[in-house]
Amino acid sequence: MKTMAKTLALLLACASGIASAQTTTDPTSFAGSTEVQAQTRAMLAEMKPDQGFMWRPLVRDGERVAAIEIWKKPGRPAVHPAEAEYAIVLEGAGTLVSGGTLADPATRNPGLVEGSRIEGGTTRTLGPGDVILVPAGVPHWFGITGERLVLLEIKLPGAK
Repeated sequence: MKTMAKTLALLLACASGIASAQTTTDPTSFAGSTEVQAQTRAMLAEMKPDQGFMWRPLVRDGERVAAIEIWKKPGRPAVHPAEAEYAIVLEGAGTLVSGGTLADPATRNPGLVEGSRIEGGTTRTLGPGDVILVPAGVPHWFGITGERLVLLEIKLPGAK
């Protein structure tokens, strides 16, 4: 009888754990394809004719953010000293130059160093579906082919 009571107590404890696990809130941030497309359309509509870049968060978890980036003009070559940059090309076409050495580096803020060009980098053609992971501290630059390059971009803390 004591064994059955222990088994019943264990089952109740497990069931209680399952019930509480089912009632906790889900911390997941989510944006469906309809939301991604709507945000991209809204951003394109808001961009001024001479505006070359726009960034807007899509989902976030505290400091971590997945954002839509729209490039209509190339920016300056850059390095993020403490963050890796992960991106997926959503639409458009462009070029990625990465690696090598950043020429004429100038620190804009603690998370961004910009330069005039990249010397000795690797050039890659970009199109929809391409996946990019630029480690922290690696120079990179996006060129634009056609009207625009749209990325889903996430900054990730670099290795310590």
